[in-house]
Amino acid sequence: MNEMSPSSRRGGGREAKRAARLAGSGVSAPFISRRLPYVELLDEEGLSLIEENAEQILSEIGCEFRDDPEALEIWRAAGAEVTGELVRMPRGMCRQLIQDHAPKEFTHQARNPARSTTIGGKRTVFAPTAGPPFVRCLDKGRRYGTIEDFNNFAKLTQASPWLHSSSTAMCEPVDLPVNKRHFDMFLGNAVHTDKPFFSAVSQPSRTEDCIEMAQILFGDRFVDPLTGENATCLMGVMNGNSPLTYDATMLGAAKALARANQGVLVTPFIMAGAMAPTGLAGAIAVTLAEAMAGMAFLQLVKPGAPVIFGSFVTTLSMQSGAPTYGTPECSLIINALLALARRLGVPSRSGGSLCASKIADAQAAYESAQTLQTTALGGASFVLQSAGWLEGGLVTGYEKFMMDCDQLGMMHILLNGYDLSENGQAMGAIREVGPGKHFFGCAHTQANFENAFYRSPLADYASWEQWDSEGAKDIQVRANAAWKKTLAEHEDPALDPGVREELEAYIKRRKGQMPDANY
Repeated sequence: MNEMSPSSRRGGGREAKRAARLAGSGVSAPFISRRLPYVELLDEEGLSLIEENAEQILSEIGCEFRDDPEALEIWRAAGAEVTGELVRMPRGMCRQLIQDHAPKEFTHQARNPARSTTIGGKRTVFAPTAGPPFVRCLDKGRRYGTIEDFNNFAKLTQASPWLHSSSTAMCEPVDLPVNKRHFDMFLGNAVHTDKPFFSAVSQPSRTEDCIEMAQILFGDRFVDPLTGENATCLMGVMNGNSPLTYDATMLGAAKALARANQGVLVTPFIMAGAMAPTGLAGAIAVTLAEAMAGMAFLQLVKPGAPVIFGSFVTTLSMQSGAPTYGTPECSLIINALLALARRLGVPSRSGGSLCASKIADAQAAYESAQTLQTTALGGASFVLQSAGWLEGGLVTGYEKFMMDCDQLGMMHILLNGYDLSENGQAMGAIREVGPGKHFFGCAHTQANFENAFYRSPLADYASWEQWDSEGAKDIQVRANAAWKKTLAEHEDPALDPGVREELEAYIKRRKGQMPDANY
């Protein structure tokens, strides 16, 4: 159901007819199966050069695995050179581990099997923003996020046909203790959505809690009956402490996920000019090397562990040091990394609706659109931060969330490519109309007009007079009304009461075993 198309609306007039049309045009699919070819901006020679430089980085400079003796021992046993916390991998070692063991694609289970996503291949999955401590809306401005906000964004994620997955924390519920909020976020995703979602990774013990809660939520489906392996019901992010460093917190959470056969987005956090060189080829090589080290390590932990080659890449303002988004350099880096992931043979993650703007204004729109279209055309398998991102990731915006979902709908149509069927060619219509006439009334137009083109639920295409007479509302005002309407109409997807009761009992018991702490 389209987020602007209420099933309960009745009555006549232009608005009712518009709502009915939108309801008819809404689609909901667990992922995009693209029909467009990939757009690659770097040629074979350039990609090979960067791969060679990444191998040099891994074998000569190395990657640090900090405060995790087990990780160092795993590398040492595999034949890497370990000096203190620095690991140098023999040339080709990481690539071989990844290509021999990491799955080219895998299924991320949803509690509603119809919404399970397939990650990899010619598919794209969109998930909303994750991690901001602040939220923003027109009514209350910028403020700390709460568990109510988190649950609101879970509901908005469920309602959007263009989002295929939820995420860890569409905002941080700052009103809850740090060491306990992962329980409430898991429950919020489990209750308010039936789409796939993520594990907490802020401490290994919190990751283990999420895995145990996933076993309750999925029941018998937590184990694949065909393979006897755990099904991949959760994913988590292993961010590098870039450049070329992984810390104990991320390693511990990632090991827990990998050993349970849950997915890991191995994501260097690169700001070119700070965590990587200003030279784009150098920034790409550092990102590739760091990601390969992380993915190879997880294959040593558990061969076959599902991983995604993640990248989060921005440039910096060389005047202020602030991160910048939607720049041409960001697009060039993203595109190359997506191509390098395909050559490595693993799913990729990049992009999103990223911007530096503080509000959902024109800057937010063009920076987000630039990043999102680059990501979609370049062929990202998984797109985190797809909806809601503001202020460099510090804020999730309610209005921005709805505006971004509109853009995601457009990406669905774009990646579906060209309809070359008999209906798409429309030769009969061309013959019927002939020269010098119009197509408005021909049979083909009458048969196709309802779903011929993407219809934005937020954009205004009326005349100036009509727009003015209806209150001269800009897109933020329209988006504000849209998210409120969506929340008012939300109904939680069905969940077995016994499962919910067991989850709540687990959460109550685990919370009772620890004092509140804000770390």
